[in-house]
Amino acid sequence: MVVEVPRWTIAKMEIATMEPLNPIKQDIKKGNLRFVANIFPYKGYIWNYGALPQTWEDPKHTDELTGYAGDNDPIDVCEIGTKVCTRGEVIQVKVLGTLALIDEGETDWKIIAIDIKDPEADQFNNIDDVERLKPGYLTASVDWFKRYKLPDGKPENQFAFDGEFKDKDFAMKVIKSTHAFWKALIMKQAPTEGINCTNTTVSGSPSLCSEPDAATILNKLPEFGMGDSTAANLDQWWFDKKN
Repeated sequence: MVVEVPRWTIAKMEIATMEPLNPIKQDIKKGNLRFVANIFPYKGYIWNYGALPQTWEDPKHTDELTGYAGDNDPIDVCEIGTKVCTRGEVIQVKVLGTLALIDEGETDWKIIAIDIKDPEADQFNNIDDVERLKPGYLTASVDWFKRYKLPDGKPENQFAFDGEFKDKDFAMKVIKSTHAFWKALIMKQAPTEGINCTNTTVSGSPSLCSEPDAATILNKLPEFGMGDSTAANLDQWWFDKKN
């Protein structure tokens, strides 16, 4: 897992798939840096949030499980361990289950996982263990994903399977499927949908570049900072006053 957003933070950081070597950058909407609101009673993201590398939710493929096409991104991961990770950290995780979010008409799988180095990792082996050992966490996760776009004036998100979490075996099948889509993408056997596939490690990929060439690309990139959430008056609770 590549950590994009550490737990408790609100800057919407993500892998910039359209740019060479896919750096992690803060998302921009309508010219403004993007943050998520602190929807009461939550503070920012309630997990370490990121993505599984070498996966891709193909927007040209209608998922037979959800009835919706993919969102053109790597598959997302919610890491539920005790440590607050750092942005850009790469950790090995144990897959526990998955939730099928339908985000603005697109399939957006959320993998539930735990860092294998977490002191409690041995106690977690499937999705039921999350409810047993961290009661309320899964319910809160569904609620967070359902409501996190409300402050932007958008409707509540929907879920396949009525918001039911699926188990580890189900999640692994989803991961393997999205890995197969990624393999076709990186080998240019599928339309790239604007994704920049430049890489330094995938032998046989038409977009393979040398490490010196990658260093040249990186040296030409501007430095990216992160927006100031305090200045934007975002370190406040947001209440859904309709409910």
